[in-house]
Amino acid sequence: MTHAEEHEGTRRDFLFYATAGAGAVATGAAAWTLINQMNPSADVQALSSIMVDISGVDTGTQLTVKWLGKPVFIRRRSPEEIEAGRAVDVSDLIDPVAQNANLTGQEPATDENRTLDEAGEWLVQIGVCTHLGCVPIGDGAGDFGGWFCPCHGSHYDTAGRIRRGPAPRNMDIPVASFVDDSTLQLG
Repeated sequence: MTHAEEHEGTRRDFLFYATAGAGAVATGAAAWTLINQMNPSADVQALSSIMVDISGVDTGTQLTVKWLGKPVFIRRRSPEEIEAGRAVDVSDLIDPVAQNANLTGQEPATDENRTLDEAGEWLVQIGVCTHLGCVPIGDGAGDFGGWFCPCHGSHYDTAGRIRRGPAPRNMDIPVASFVDDSTLQLG
């Protein structure tokens, strides 16, 4: 084999590896672009967790905030509402599951499993009827002193559990926690 033939083989090998390398880089760049575009946008990430000032919420009243495009009811329940919620036997419920994002399994829908604090004073829930997505009215509405969806007649109790009507399950409990005595974090 002559020196020219050896040189030709080396050039061919170089071109092969250079082309393969460039192809791999181009494929990686295209794949990264496709995968990266599936990430949530900056405005969605900014809304995924919000802080809510609850210092002005008096006992027996509720604050409604918008989070991830849905209303969230933040209710500071009265002692009577807490007592009514805790007196309910879970076996009497249409949906005996807690629907609480802060819990890990299929815990029962007791009042304690649906409230944010040990005393049961704070109830935070997604303010959407689980039947067709309407927004129920509160402040003791309905036959069970909680929320009532006038669109189709779903009645929720003081813990946001479905008691009568077409709704198939309790109102959902979002991930929420206290930051301090006057601030609540959603998400």
